Amino acid sequence: MEIGKNLLLKQNQATEGSPAFPLQFNNQDFVKLRNYCLHQRLLFEDDTFPANSYSIGLDLFPQKQLRKVQWLRPYEWVKNPCLFVDGISRFDILQGQKIGNCWVLAALGALTQQQQFLKNVIPKDQGFNHSYAGIFHFQFWYFGNWVDVVIDDRLPFMDGHYLSVHPRSNNEFWPPLVEKAYAKLRGSYKNLHYGLISEAFVDLTGGVQLTYQLRNPTDHLFEIMKTAALTGCLMACTTEEKKPGSLILENGIVQRHVYAVTDAKEVPYMYRKEPLIKLWNPWGTMEWNGAWSDYSMEWDQVPQSFKDKLYVNRADGEFWISFEDLKNNFSFLSICNNFPTFLDFDKKSNMSWSLVSYFNQLSPEGSNFRSTLSKNHQYFIKVPEFTTKDNVVVALMQRPSNTSRTLALMGFQLKKGRTIVDDNQLNKTRDITISYHLKPGDYIIIPTTSPQNQELKFLLRIFLRSQVNIRKPNNEFTAEMTKDMLVLDPDNYERVFLRYAYQNSYLDASQLQRILNDVLLKDPMTGLGTGDGFSFDSCKSLLALMDINANGKLSFQQFKRLWKAFKKYEYVFGREDGNNSGFLTVSNLRRIVQETGLHVSDKVLQLLVLRYGDSTQRINFPDFFCCMFRLEIMTKAFLNLSKNSGSICFTENEWMTMIMYC
Repeated sequence: MEIGKNLLLKQNQATEGSPAFPLQFNNQDFVKLRNYCLHQRLLFEDDTFPANSYSIGLDLFPQKQLRKVQWLRPYEWVKNPCLFVDGISRFDILQGQKIGNCWVLAALGALTQQQQFLKNVIPKDQGFNHSYAGIFHFQFWYFGNWVDVVIDDRLPFMDGHYLSVHPRSNNEFWPPLVEKAYAKLRGSYKNLHYGLISEAFVDLTGGVQLTYQLRNPTDHLFEIMKTAALTGCLMACTTEEKKPGSLILENGIVQRHVYAVTDAKEVPYMYRKEPLIKLWNPWGTMEWNGAWSDYSMEWDQVPQSFKDKLYVNRADGEFWISFEDLKNNFSFLSICNNFPTFLDFDKKSNMSWSLVSYFNQLSPEGSNFRSTLSKNHQYFIKVPEFTTKDNVVVALMQRPSNTSRTLALMGFQLKKGRTIVDDNQLNKTRDITISYHLKPGDYIIIPTTSPQNQELKFLLRIFLRSQVNIRKPNNEFTAEMTKDMLVLDPDNYERVFLRYAYQNSYLDASQLQRILNDVLLKDPMTGLGTGDGFSFDSCKSLLALMDINANGKLSFQQFKRLWKAFKKYEYVFGREDGNNSGFLTVSNLRRIVQETGLHVSDKVLQLLVLRYGDSTQRINFPDFFCCMFRLEIMTKAFLNLSKNSGSICFTENEWMTMIMYC
């Protein structure tokens, strides 16, 4: 099929959920929404994160204060708004006084130093130029996938000041706009009021983070920090409350606060090497005033060549502190990167880090809950024979909620044979990450959760320093368990494709039908394994929509796109089917279509219900997926061929090909 061919080829070059091809948060398409606003000469207003008290958080401030909040667009605040002024820097950020969001701003400040991460978060296709329509978008890593979060540029002000973060330059707006997008992802500005820097790091990078105690530090911690600074990691330090009733200590350190770590160096000093750490306070002011601060005499004993490179006397919130004073005044250190490269400080081989990820769901069954888990959720690693300090990192994450902070208790066991190497305590946090120095051998990782919880969707990531990746289970475990792991692995579409395509490089309609019904619908995470499933005719229709070569075959890249679409609409269906009836109504469908920004008329909507609904106008999941996937494909094909002209022309042969085959 030629319609939409160029578009499909272009999209298949990127992986959905990657920074280059993120998923649409709330099904909002930035390009479509902006084009619509430009065409209609409107400024975008985001109904999914409205300019009202609900987006602030109803109990963040007293109602009297909430009523004082004004929502203003940048051009209503200054005459010449810009997204950036002289590039992007941590010094653009100034924390406000009303929201305790230092954990977010410290992460943003660290992010500005690492272009490889920054470019993923802030797309370049926007600004206050000719394409301005009051709409912006930013990208975050959300439970295994990058998502694109669309916002309007109405920002909250109170008493003539920014409600939260404000830029150092009056007309620079990237800090409050990025913050608003992150607040939308998390559910409200209230959900930015106190949080964990570890979560912000992961959300901004998609990486793995480890937290170290500074009061009782691990060996070689300074070497780890130096390696982290050299390998492009994000770092931050947290303080606790040492002196109740006082926000700022006599030495200038702010209590219950997060600072970005921007460098780690050793300098020659008094016939020895002094380990120094460079910190940045998101307030943009208030610096450490002890040894190695801006005015301290220690700098006079440093060789001039080092002083010229490192010493800056400027009231910008950034300062140097000795490693010893860091340990005495700060409680925790967080380090984050795509891979745990900061553990490579003593690397003695050419081995590198590998990663495998698993999505799954824990559901209590009966009284012996841990026994149930040990049978159904086991993940295997093989540690090769080589010596290093830390060679395995296990990261377990709960599926986050953008509406609340409610978390389940979770942890995991690490076993070698029948021996429990580590039985991690259950924690009420979104993320648990632990590094290990494991001896060579075979190990099993078993996620666990509290028996009281009904279910826990989780992402398990295993980082292994080796030339050997995660291996398959051995014969001690059942074939049913292996099949379960195959279904629930988030990247399993490749293995499923190879399994059902046999020796071919494509799928036909019958093979596609078996995958949809036997694998995806029977996935226990979907809750959709009821009813008649996908008919053979439906599968032929789905295949035809993607069959750009018109040969009745589905390639691996086309199948991967179909798989991702299935997962997306599975989530949408489950969200709308609040009573778990297995059906959606006309009103459900109307709301979903509106969220996609496809602008379907009421007449077309009625036709969709007649075509895909039953006699009572209810739509089950297979028909819903076929409907939405066809609507999405055909809309994109029309836009691609019409080039925004609003119409396209067909030859008779093209028209007959479209209506008879697609």
